[in-house]
Amino acid sequence: MNELINVSLNENHEPVVSGRQLHKALGVKTAYKDWFPRMTEYGFTEGEDFSSFLSKSTGGRPSQDHVLKLDMAKEIAMIQRTDKGKEVRTYFIQVEKDFNSPEKIMARALLMADKKIKLLENENENLLIELEEATKNADYLDLILQTKDGLTITQIAQDYGMSARKMNQLLKRERIQRTVNGQWVLYAKYLAKGYATSRTFDYVGKDGKPHSNMTTVWTQLGRRFLYERLKAIDILPIIEQEG
Repeated sequence: MNELINVSLNENHEPVVSGRQLHKALGVKTAYKDWFPRMTEYGFTEGEDFSSFLSKSTGGRPSQDHVLKLDMAKEIAMIQRTDKGKEVRTYFIQVEKDFNSPEKIMARALLMADKKIKLLENENENLLIELEEATKNADYLDLILQTKDGLTITQIAQDYGMSARKMNQLLKRERIQRTVNGQWVLYAKYLAKGYATSRTFDYVGKDGKPHSNMTTVWTQLGRRFLYERLKAIDILPIIEQEG
């Protein structure tokens, strides 16, 4: 059968036609903008039987067009009560028969199944990525939980591939710590959180005499706190960084 009007499928795999193409095929003399609103008065509902869209421009302004379901298009063709209307309606009936043939139904079912499989594959891929990220996080958090002793800032900085000096300056910028009498100490709002403690260490000064000083040691709770704070500004430990 010769193709009078292009019949395509919408997102629900239903056959649909262009309102303007139907108007042209029926040979209607009335302008489309006047003719189509009159056709809708025969009980058709936008959103159910048809939908509006702007067709592509060929130089001027885009034209208003409509996507019509096949049942609506058949009824409009019958309403015309012309030989052309009868021809178009007969064409649509044949298209519908072909559309509902066992072969076409199977083909559509396979197409829908293929799309669903691809959708599931994409969802699985996204889940694997999320699982990989969660595993990375778990690896570092497991490392924190397995380490019971307190850590110096040098040890924590090594987790991030940084020097102790760079890590200290980073935590200063984030207003987590400040220096008091040469020792890095936490700001007041973090002092009672159990994130860090002080440790005394002995050393021999330039004068050759023994001296004592205080240094800050981070607890595992504090190490986890730093992990969350740094992660929020996209700074990750080496174990979680992309290879």
